[in-house]
Amino acid sequence: MAQDWDIKTRCDVCQGCETPFQDMEPYFSALMRSEDGYVRRDYCAKCWESKNMDSVPYSSWQGTFRFPPPEPEEALKKETAESLLRKLMAEDDKTNINVMYILAVMLERKRMLIEKDVQTREDGIMIRVYEHRRTGETFLVPDPRLQLDKLEEVQNQVITLLGADNRNTAETKNDNETADSTLLTAAISNAGKTAQNPNVS
Repeated sequence: MAQDWDIKTRCDVCQGCETPFQDMEPYFSALMRSEDGYVRRDYCAKCWESKNMDSVPYSSWQGTFRFPPPEPEEALKKETAESLLRKLMAEDDKTNINVMYILAVMLERKRMLIEKDVQTREDGIMIRVYEHRRTGETFLVPDPRLQLDKLEEVQNQVITLLGADNRNTAETKNDNETADSTLLTAAISNAGKTAQNPNVS
């Protein structure tokens, strides 16, 4: 059975006419569900208007294609909220769902992820659909609807995981911890509001 979370890459070409997307060109995305998991399809405006879908998309949205900027050169790699989220989503471990959700909210606060949709499946699981602002990837993150009495435990987990692989200089490490601490506080606050009111996004 497919897992509840996933990352789907944005296509560089329209899946209707196979024309490469140009920088700053509008595109339309459709997310489908199947027994094997989620499938993402990207189309140019012309193909989207004329596309006959085999089924109603699980989720759909419009975006603007941007050529990704070159990766910055880093002498030392450090664990960040994004790299940790990617690593946890690549693992098949449901015990990480709470941490993945908090990391996603941190990245949303940092404006690295943009929430495009929220869907509640027939089994009651709430899925938040995010798009990565730089790469255009789709992040499908389950919302565990954290209870207030669980927030401190999850906060400590995130702090531990973010600090585990940070072996940079003391100055850089302190800067990272300060930034991540601020984002983590905001994410925990947001999760608390969602726990009280599940409709808060």
